[in-house]
Amino acid sequence: MHLSVKFEYNASEGVKGMDIEKITGELEKSGKADKLRELADSEDCRALGAMLDAAAVAKAVSSGDSNAISGILRQVLSTEEGKRMARKINEAMK
Repeated sequence: MHLSVKFEYNASEGVKGMDIEKITGELEKSGKADKLRELADSEDCRALGAMLDAAAVAKAVSSGDSNAISGILRQVLSTEEGKRMARKINEAMK
């Protein structure tokens, strides 16, 4: 399964063009949801969560601030934990 989704976020309407239930169902059917849950509970993921400012992440996402979200992603991917998580997520989605 390959998920390639173009979406747009609007703070008052949520995510446009992304059917979360459909994506969740596809991940569950393929068995990839379990792999992603396991990664979410990993030491690397917990370390990344501790590095982030939860309020800043929530604000960036809720306001749809793509520059702030990109900055957060760059911050995450600049760490060894972030690089490992990106590789593991990529592998889990194959």
